[in-house]
Amino acid sequence: MKLIKLALASLAFASALTAQTITVAAAANMKYAVTDIAKVFTKETGIDVKIITGASGKLTQQIISGAPYDAFLSADVEYPAKLALGGYTTTPAQVYAYGTLILWSSTGVDLSKGVAVVADPNVKKIALANPKTAPYGIEAMNAMKYYKVEGVATDKIITAESISQVGAYVTTKAVDVGFMAKSIVLAPEMKNVGKWVEVDDKAYNTIDQAMVGLKNGSPENQIAAKKFLRYISSPKAITILKANGYGIPAKK
Repeated sequence: MKLIKLALASLAFASALTAQTITVAAAANMKYAVTDIAKVFTKETGIDVKIITGASGKLTQQIISGAPYDAFLSADVEYPAKLALGGYTTTPAQVYAYGTLILWSSTGVDLSKGVAVVADPNVKKIALANPKTAPYGIEAMNAMKYYKVEGVATDKIITAESISQVGAYVTTKAVDVGFMAKSIVLAPEMKNVGKWVEVDDKAYNTIDQAMVGLKNGSPENQIAAKKFLRYISSPKAITILKANGYGIPAKK
């Protein structure tokens, strides 16, 4: 009987190990890239990855409120640094990618003028992620300031909760143009939707995207999350990030 109990306990333990799942909170612009990276990571390690996406600011507030996330991939450095200062993290903030801002339309707007097109009277609605919680929204505002069109654009702006909602507005033609992350328009299901142009990188601050491990999960998950974060810098993950339009930090 003791042997049977021991065997069952061993099986249960082995099953628990194989069924380990970590929860990763990721900025909405990382939706496709992190999903692809997670698939390869799971195949190699047996650790499942559940992904929750949203605006970086909102995810940060959820983490502070105790959301059981094991790692956080932000769209900037500031939010992870804030969490590190508050004692919520198991790792320092580390930049894993540089994002690219683009202007996207599925209504046939002529994008050859670039950001200046938002001042066109025919452009009635412009979508951007909420600058209060989304770094790409902040940089969209900076780009419009750089081109001195923010004044005329103010009444046209439709504020979205995140990059994902901007995408929904653009693809359903609810807006004329939207400021978007390049990583989204390169996704297979988005490649043939409308047209887009890159915003000149002189017009906005570098979008340094940083990651941290979090303390809200179990000790076992903290270890697995650190493993996942290390994997983000692996050759396979870097290949995926580059394919999704991200710049990669130089190795120190």
